[in-house]
Amino acid sequence: MSNKTIRRLLVLGAFAILGIVFIQAYYMINTWNLRDQGFDSSVRIALRKTAEQLATFNNARLPKQNIIQRRSSNTYVVNINDEIDARILEDYLIQNFEKRSLEADFEYGIYDCASNNMLYGDYCDIGSGSAARDTKVRGELPTFNELEYYFVVRFPSRAGYLLSNMRQAVIFSLIALLAISFFIYASFIILRQRRLSEMQRDFINNMTHEFKTPISSIKLAANTIGKDDSVKDDRRLQKYVHLIDEQSTRLNQQVEKLLNIAALERRNLDLQMERINLSDLLSDIVEDLELRIKDEEGTIEFSRILEPVWVEADKMHLTNVLYSLLDNAIKYSKEEISITVSLLEDRLTISDKGLGIERQHLSMIFKKFYRVPTGNVHDVKGFGLGLYYVKTIIHKLNWSISVDSEMNEGTSITIFFN
Repeated sequence: MSNKTIRRLLVLGAFAILGIVFIQAYYMINTWNLRDQGFDSSVRIALRKTAEQLATFNNARLPKQNIIQRRSSNTYVVNINDEIDARILEDYLIQNFEKRSLEADFEYGIYDCASNNMLYGDYCDIGSGSAARDTKVRGELPTFNELEYYFVVRFPSRAGYLLSNMRQAVIFSLIALLAISFFIYASFIILRQRRLSEMQRDFINNMTHEFKTPISSIKLAANTIGKDDSVKDDRRLQKYVHLIDEQSTRLNQQVEKLLNIAALERRNLDLQMERINLSDLLSDIVEDLELRIKDEEGTIEFSRILEPVWVEADKMHLTNVLYSLLDNAIKYSKEEISITVSLLEDRLTISDKGLGIERQHLSMIFKKFYRVPTGNVHDVKGFGLGLYYVKTIIHKLNWSISVDSEMNEGTSITIFFN
């Protein structure tokens, strides 16, 4: 995944988070306001009913206006213009609050105009399911000079009561916060892994470029030594020179493969597309490999249709892909190398009668650095990059590839020219 794609995902994720936060905050505020309005309305109705009951009990008349006054978020003043009996007031308050399902604790006080003080009534805990008096710490209730006969009701736990009635909204908010936290954590991990991946890729690029010069020097030196007459006359030295040349060629191929894969991951590998006669290309590759396995008495059977098969591809990378697949077929063959190459108009199949691959590993063989486990036996060399390179090139050509394998029966790899 490119840096640009990651940045876009993170920006989109950030906007999504802001949207979720905005919507959730709006939902919470709106729910709070609705609950507060409902609470205020229920309290006013209950206090109005209480005032009417007190007026009826005292054979008095209520003021024509401003009977119920909300002086703060949790404090209400009820003006009744008559003396108040504390016990009767408490019974009326509890009855009316319970009728309207107001299970919030409250405290009340009655104003004494003779002493100009608020006489504390009591703290009633009706949230526990019973109207019980409690010994909780009680705050001072305010007085209001413009009124003569009134009582004050305050709800100390109003905020907690409203939140308890918003349980569903609070749960959704917590879930949203949890999802946001996971996204932020995942973004941090992605960025960290991306940084480590870039460091690894830069290291591989630098390492492989540093290897190119000494490998070329070794190969050049081996070729120069091999031309010396004294070396030509010594079979033992010829063997060593050939070994140096062969291994330096193999090492150079591995370095080239690493460089190609690094270019693929940077998304800057431009394929030089051209029309290729795949029949002729495969003939040349099979002929070359037949010479390689001749000493081992191996065989490569190439069957094709009579007409040439033309494809649009990058010749160099397509050649690398074909060599890589046939090289794997040779490396993973048993003692007797027997490979079949079948070319049709729409597909190419390479089959061997080698070791085979267990089914649980088939879906993993195209992953970078993956090698099929062989226990403590490491008789086949490589980095696990060959098939990763093959599949990457195949996908860039808009082709497809499939694998079919049975243990100890062999493996067939088919490329479809879509």
